[in-house]
Amino acid sequence: MIQVVNFRKVYTTLIGDPFLAVEQISFGLDYGECFALLGVNGAGKSTTFKSLTKDIIPTSGTIKVGGYNISSEFSEARKMIGYCPQHDAIFDLMTVEEHLWLYAKIKGVPEERRLEQVEHCIKQLSLQEHRDKPAGTLSGGNKRKLSVGIAIIGNPPIILLDEPSAGMDPEARRFMWSVVEKISQRDKKSAVILTTHSMEEAEALSTKMGIMVRGGIFRCYGSSQHIKNKYGTGYEIEVKTIKNTFESLEPLSEQLGFGKDLDSKVNL
Repeated sequence: MIQVVNFRKVYTTLIGDPFLAVEQISFGLDYGECFALLGVNGAGKSTTFKSLTKDIIPTSGTIKVGGYNISSEFSEARKMIGYCPQHDAIFDLMTVEEHLWLYAKIKGVPEERRLEQVEHCIKQLSLQEHRDKPAGTLSGGNKRKLSVGIAIIGNPPIILLDEPSAGMDPEARRFMWSVVEKISQRDKKSAVILTTHSMEEAEALSTKMGIMVRGGIFRCYGSSQHIKNKYGTGYEIEVKTIKNTFESLEPLSEQLGFGKDLDSKVNL
């Protein structure tokens, strides 16, 4: 469903010097797959991502979405894409529900199915209590939920999510992961690409991942297990300890000679 072949992008700086953003990368994605692009700021993730929505034009290489060439057939390709940008593209004075109705109409969802789609989207993203609130009053996490809702309404076959869980607390992030996982696995009729800084997020969601370095080169590419086997070293051990109570510390304080001064020592 998505084919990127030898994609290369060179920008021209203000003083006229060329700046290489992405150098000759290739990857493909089919239905039911989720591909994660990882890398630090400036690695080329956003440039690669924007090329899929024709925000930027490749210097060289070919990009196809649903069989349509982005450069020459974007009017057809865009009908297959749901896009959540890195910065929330929402209207502050419109409510959550109004946003979803608007984008359902823009995407061409038949009139008789719009209510069903809007209600399903609100329920799927747990936005019921916020449906009548102006978007400008929402928290950062709920704004991201709304942006993801705009991307998935209408069940597009190709979904692009640029850091979908940015600014979310851990609980909301986990919830967003479950939503994205359901989307990519839903009847194997959707392909998802997401960018993230978090290896944990990529591992939880993706069937394939690519780790980019400066210059947009894939340092690693493949499944999570393949990358771990090839590049992983050592082990990660998580240790949880029981939280001590004041009573449990009293015998220890006497052994250490603190005696009745334990309270002041603990406070210190």
